[in-house]
Amino acid sequence: MKVFALNASARKDGNTAILLGTVLDELKNEGMETELIQLGGKTINGCRACYKCMENVDKHCVVKSDMLNEIMDKMVEADGILLGSPTYFSDVTANMRAVIERCGFVARANGYMLKRKVGASVVAVRRAGAIPAFSGMNLFLHYMQMVMPGSSYWSLGVGRDIGEVLQDEEGLQTMKTLGQNMAWLLKKLN
Repeated sequence: MKVFALNASARKDGNTAILLGTVLDELKNEGMETELIQLGGKTINGCRACYKCMENVDKHCVVKSDMLNEIMDKMVEADGILLGSPTYFSDVTANMRAVIERCGFVARANGYMLKRKVGASVVAVRRAGAIPAFSGMNLFLHYMQMVMPGSSYWSLGVGRDIGEVLQDEEGLQTMKTLGQNMAWLLKKLN
């Protein structure tokens, strides 16, 4: 089984990547294959509402100038999907919002092609606003008809400067529990 993780942070290898890595480590311990793509330094454009995905029905967005279609392909081939974003003004990053918009349209146009996959989200936060970001990603997963595992708390870790989330013991334990629960759910469904 394979889990694809997407880090929508502008900072490659920052706190969001650390949190995602903690979840992925647990999945690897359970024999899962994992892959992480980081969007730091890259730009994903938002949906332009052209509705070509509804006409083409080819599991891709008509916009080819960024890596959204590569991300879509990874999501389709994976059994599990893990989304990660830092909190930017009580929401996800612009890149994550763009992925949600375009992936959502394409997946819906193609018979909800992500349905019944296992999906979870992770948020890095400096102080406040993590719950709206967490909710935004989870609402997307729910809309895509994915199955979502829980954890011992909402899947967030506290830290501003790179590496500060490593001091958040509860946050790290929450990520470990999420990884264990995600692996358990994947095994039960497969």
